[in-house]
Amino acid sequence: MIDLHDIRYVRLGTDNLDQAKQFATRIVGLDIARESRDKVYLKSDQRDHTLVYFKGDPADHTVGFELRDPHGLDAAAGHLDDAGFKVRWGTREECEQRYVRAFFNFRDLTGNSVDVVSRPFHSGIRYHGERDAGITGFNHIGLKTTDSPRDESFWTRTCNARVSDWIGDAALLRINIVHHTLALFPSSSAGIQHINHQVESVDDILKAWYFLKEQGVRIVFGPGRHPTSGAMFLYFEGPHGMVFEYSVGVRQIQPEEEATYRPRQFGWEPWSFCYWGAKPDIPEFRTTPAAAKPVAQP
Repeated sequence: MIDLHDIRYVRLGTDNLDQAKQFATRIVGLDIARESRDKVYLKSDQRDHTLVYFKGDPADHTVGFELRDPHGLDAAAGHLDDAGFKVRWGTREECEQRYVRAFFNFRDLTGNSVDVVSRPFHSGIRYHGERDAGITGFNHIGLKTTDSPRDESFWTRTCNARVSDWIGDAALLRINIVHHTLALFPSSSAGIQHINHQVESVDDILKAWYFLKEQGVRIVFGPGRHPTSGAMFLYFEGPHGMVFEYSVGVRQIQPEEEATYRPRQFGWEPWSFCYWGAKPDIPEFRTTPAAAKPVAQP
C-alpha cells in the first residue's frame, strides 16, 4: 500500500498567465513565491508553494502528494507498476521545477494526473498574502471521477486513503487526521474539481463573501456549512471555471478514533451539501449522478 502523508500542490495550465496570477493574488489572497516567463508559483502556508499556474492547456491539471516515508518512492512506484499503472519518473529539471528531491507521475483510472513526491521543499519565508483573506493553508481538492466506486477502490486499496463519509457515491477521503484531503465527485471528464484553502475564522468567510461580490467574482455556493465535515464554507469561480473554496472548522479524526470511526452515508440532495440551505451552482454538486441513485433491493 502507498502511504501518502499530505497533499502538496496543484499545477494548472492557463492561456492567460497574467490573469491567473492576478486572480490568485488579488482575489484569492495567495503570495507569489517566484515567477518566470511561463510559470508563477504561489504559496499559502509554510510549503514552498501550493499552486502553480503555467502557460499551457487550461485542462492540464496535476495534483501532488507527499509520501510519509521519504525513502519509499521506489517501493511506491513498484506497487503501482505491479497494479498495471504506467509510472513516469521525473527528470532532474522537472524535480527542480516542482521543488522536490524526487517524484514520479501516473494517471489514475479516470485519467487524472498525479505526482507522488519525496522530500518536497519547505520555505523559510513566511506566507503573507497580497490581501488579508485569513488563509491558514492549502487543505484539500475535489477530484473528478468517471467511475466513483472504481476510483474509491484505488485510493483506499492501492493507497492509504480512508472514507470519512459518502454523499451518494462521492467519497470524501482522508490520508491524515483531516476529514478529507481528497473528494471524488462524479463527472464525465478528468480534472481537478475544486481547490480548498482553510481560513482562520467564520468572519473571514463572511468578509470574503462581501469582498468577492464587490469584485464581481461569481459565487457558486455558500456561505454555508457542510453536514459531513462540519466546515463553514464559501465557493467561488476562478479562471477557466476552476472553483476555489474557503472553509473553516473542518473536522479532524484523531488516531485514537480510527478503530471505531465509521463513515456515514448521505443522500445526493442539497441538504447533504449544506446544513443552512445554500444551493450549489457547481455542475458536480447539483446534478444527480446515475451512480448515486438507490440500488434496487432483491
